[in-house]
Amino acid sequence: MVKRKVLPELTRSEVAVLKVLWREGELSARELHERLPEAVDWAYSTTRTTMDRMASKGLVSKRSFHGINVYAPRISRAVGLASVVRELADRVLETDYAPVVSLFAEANALTPEEIEELERLLGEES
Repeated sequence: MVKRKVLPELTRSEVAVLKVLWREGELSARELHERLPEAVDWAYSTTRTTMDRMASKGLVSKRSFHGINVYAPRISRAVGLASVVRELADRVLETDYAPVVSLFAEANALTPEEIEELERLLGEES
């Protein structure tokens, strides 16, 4: 029996953090906190706690650089968005994922490679 790859279930906070890391790359908790959107209105200590939890879940990597922890995404943008697309298609729109993925493609929100990876991931989950 082939075991399917389980997509991560991301919280809104985790998506907000990953969006910054996908755009910026490796950052310290302080750098990440400063780049979070204003809508994410939490204390710096909450950012550090969130980052440590995400590292323990395998969503981000954590390494020490001159005594400062720096974090980088361990999942691709397509992997992170797959659970969001699945949730929107299945539970909100009650439709197949293809129309939702096509919206990303039409808006040029993802690269063609990311669209291909997203379709593959969602196809594996079906």
